[in-house]
Amino acid sequence: MKIHIITIFPEAFDSYFSSSIMLNAIEKWAIELVFYKLNNFSNKKTKRVDEKAYWMHWQVISPIPLAKAIESIFSKINKKIPVIYMSPKWDLLNQEKLEKYKFDLKEEFIIICWHYEWIDQRIIDLYVDYELSIWEYIISSWELACIVFIDSIVRLEKWVLWNSLSFVEESFSNKLNRKKEYPIYTRPEDFMWLKVPEILLSWNHSKIEKWKENNLS
Repeated sequence: MKIHIITIFPEAFDSYFSSSIMLNAIEKWAIELVFYKLNNFSNKKTKRVDEKAYWMHWQVISPIPLAKAIESIFSKINKKIPVIYMSPKWDLLNQEKLEKYKFDLKEEFIIICWHYEWIDQRIIDLYVDYELSIWEYIISSWELACIVFIDSIVRLEKWVLWNSLSFVEESFSNKLNRKKEYPIYTRPEDFMWLKVPEILLSWNHSKIEKWKENNLS
């Protein structure tokens, strides 16, 4: 999976993708991340990429550098690929939708990370295929939303998780009927006067499965 990321702050991704599961995904070539600093596509000497919005008090990403960035990616790979815009306005993600996007997006796509206050609507009209939201709230850096989205679909790739069965039976998985996972326990059996449920110590698999089912929420 190859992901082209257009952002003003590519350095915002450094820490997260240099450790743990995402580093494992990169090292195993499950994903390749290619960053494009939007300022490099600016038509201004100052490299600014924002303009004041009409009849509003905030700055908006200009369509000129964004269009140039998107077109340069199309030209570089010699084809058009899906374009995603991380936004709080449209399709709210959940696990079932993420699994569908993982299938629909195939092996290569672009993500636009905006800053300031939105992007020019004409970029959405001309280029954006999917406008996705991680939830109904506003954050300052949509690089964070981009990281959330990438993490959530990349972990579904084979060999990314150290145990590939980990995502089969977890909260919101198809196996659990999209419900929240049952309580989880480990050693010691007795901790601060609270004990592991006896059924989990029984090795009776049918009863344990029934207990799991009864404790979904």
